[in-house]
Amino acid sequence: MTQSKKFDVAIVGAGFAGMYALHHFHSLGFSCQVFETADGVGGTWYWNRYPGARCDVDSLEYSYQFSDELQQEWNWSEKYAPQSEILEYANHVADRFDLRENIQFNTRIIAMHWNENSDSWVLESNLGENFNAKFVVMATGCLSKPHTPIFPGIESFTGTILHTSSWPHRPVSFVGKNVGIIGTGSSGVQSIPIIAEEAKSLTVFQRTPCYSIPARNRLMDKEYEEKVKASYSKFRQENAKLNAAISNNPNNQSAMEVDAEERLKTYEQRWQSGGLPFLAAFNDLNLNKESNNTAVDFIHRKIKETVKNPEVANSLCPDTVVGCKRLCVDTNYYETYNRENVKLVDVSATPIEEIINDGLRTSITKYNFDTLIFATGFDAMTGALLSIDIRGLDGQTLKDKWQDGPKNYLGLTINGFPNLFTITGPGSPSVLANMIVAIEQHVEWVGGCLSYLRENSLICIEASEEAEQTWVNRVNKISGKTLYTTGCNSWYLGANIPGKPRIFMPFLGYPNYVTECKRVAEETYEGFLLSPQASDPKPYAKT
Repeated sequence: MTQSKKFDVAIVGAGFAGMYALHHFHSLGFSCQVFETADGVGGTWYWNRYPGARCDVDSLEYSYQFSDELQQEWNWSEKYAPQSEILEYANHVADRFDLRENIQFNTRIIAMHWNENSDSWVLESNLGENFNAKFVVMATGCLSKPHTPIFPGIESFTGTILHTSSWPHRPVSFVGKNVGIIGTGSSGVQSIPIIAEEAKSLTVFQRTPCYSIPARNRLMDKEYEEKVKASYSKFRQENAKLNAAISNNPNNQSAMEVDAEERLKTYEQRWQSGGLPFLAAFNDLNLNKESNNTAVDFIHRKIKETVKNPEVANSLCPDTVVGCKRLCVDTNYYETYNRENVKLVDVSATPIEEIINDGLRTSITKYNFDTLIFATGFDAMTGALLSIDIRGLDGQTLKDKWQDGPKNYLGLTINGFPNLFTITGPGSPSVLANMIVAIEQHVEWVGGCLSYLRENSLICIEASEEAEQTWVNRVNKISGKTLYTTGCNSWYLGANIPGKPRIFMPFLGYPNYVTECKRVAEETYEGFLLSPQASDPKPYAKT
């Protein structure tokens, strides 16, 4: 029998989290191996190659900051980088820091079991290989497990089926094609305008409309880029003080503190400037329903001014609060519905009943397509983790542990699962912060933890049950004060996945989160069980 390869740290995933974890842990002297399903780096930016895919965070911010040389040498072409350029950047990082030699591509980890005899994890791949690691870091991403609703008859469709999150790695032509697209979340909003320009016809099947703000994307302002690069460190430090670690120019006024004219002026300025900073137009848009209603009214007016057909415009106006779902950022999304070759179908009123060999059938109409596209999003935050057979102490599965929703401490560690860390997992700011900033903070915290264990001859670390429950309560208490939990059903709550527990998963407030992580580490990892072996952690517990 072939002996298992052994590492200090096994890292699952070679996106931005996995790459930085590999680089950082190596710099601390740990032996590491990354396991990646794809044949290249980039994570979500490797898979999501659909037309129009691009970041909704300024390129100068959605990038690594661990290396000033990297920051200075890399130049972005646009304010919001397209997928192809972000993937090029990921490959540049992998090459510049010699990461590939410790990444095993085309390898999916299908099982991870804690071995209490050796105080280590045994990982099994889809290739039948076994690996042994003292620690495992899950860099599987928050938006990496595609979700496709179950439609009867889907196997009978004879045309081309595509999913935005697993797009072909080749050009796809829609010239002369009748195309149907299901879903109007971020990927739908980005791809629909581009597909419409090429397709013979495009029919959009919308269950619930989204709020979308014009991106106002443009070529990179070189003067602005030079200004940022001249004091990049200070620029990053200032951003880290903001709620989402993004420079959104927050307004500290309530929407109700100003008169209607001033409020309209502020919204108009944000609309013309474009992007996610619209939500920072006033400081209580996600706290006060009355304030939020003023933003809703403004966006509804913009939609109705843009879309010529009043019935279509009304269908595109959400009836929820703005911001409780991921705010979309677009280029000519609403304008696309003025095209003669584009049709909007409200499937909340006329549900899709089945897919047929040449299209689909709703409750009242049959539609014929050459191509059917699913822009139906992801099983977010927990999907990728729960798709692996993860078993901790006493054989407990993570799926059973999380049957009522994800429970962990700091969004980083799980009681009953020693030496297992999740990067930007549920219970951390993750998707409600600048992801790469959040990734670096997590990786560096884990690196500090591993170094502490090594320096103190400790083998295992595990969140205490008490600390875990306290943290879950804190996450829920904070979100319960906002409109995130009462304003709509979103994938932040798991509401897009049938049967998934409804619980708000991200931690709100990046600066407060970072402060808490620092405090826990400075208090000798308060809330953790530290031990030379997992079987008897109590003598070394710090709670």
